[in-house]
Amino acid sequence: MKEILKIEHVEKYYGTKDTITKALDDISLSVEEGEFLGIMGASGSGKTTLLNCISTIDTVTAGHIILEGKDITEISEKNIAKFRRENLGFIFQDFNLLDTLTIEENIALALTINRTPINEIESRVMKMAEQLNIVDILSKYPIQVSGGQKQRCACARAMINNPKLILADEPTGALDSKSSQMLLETMVGMNEQLKVTILMVTHDSFSASYAKRILFLKDGKIFNEIRRGSKTRKEFFGEILNVLAILGGDLTNVR
Repeated sequence: MKEILKIEHVEKYYGTKDTITKALDDISLSVEEGEFLGIMGASGSGKTTLLNCISTIDTVTAGHIILEGKDITEISEKNIAKFRRENLGFIFQDFNLLDTLTIEENIALALTINRTPINEIESRVMKMAEQLNIVDILSKYPIQVSGGQKQRCACARAMINNPKLILADEPTGALDSKSSQMLLETMVGMNEQLKVTILMVTHDSFSASYAKRILFLKDGKIFNEIRRGSKTRKEFFGEILNVLAILGGDLTNVR
């Protein structure tokens, strides 16, 4: 498989000289194209900091993050937004939809910003909406649709630019159990059928069990790694709980 993301000896420090916190401690990992990778860890383990560094929202103190051969730690400030828009897709816990735009307009926003021709925008939005089963709500506003529909809209928006990598930050955090399951099944479909590469940060073992590989962080370091392989999701869920029992912390959600 082709390696799409490589993280080399990344470190991240916060604070002043007198009160330094080491959020990431010599993290190295790689992600293959078409992978669905979960990252778990208790509060303060570094998982969100790692996601923020990969997404270019934050910068590393040391080390390199390479996406398809391009070192994102060396991209200039003025080019970051363009790089992010062209290469990354985001799925957030609170959807981040604009209430004054329709579902269709929310999905199309990145294409509009990129000045994509209108007829191409319409066809691409329709194709994505069909894949995520939200064609019937395209003309509605976010306030008029359910949480699960909002999250599928967020998935469509994340994928509309054909990003190299989808970054999901606690994507089920604001959803009930049924909507969470629908979203996770949608993400699995995106991964398996559309070959989308997904990196998902979560503290929830149920959500994590939908990934194909999981990295566990503790105190800014990689503590353990497990792969689903031929195991059923239920078996993988049990394995996750076993690791979490050893890891400790606030990570033993069970649904």
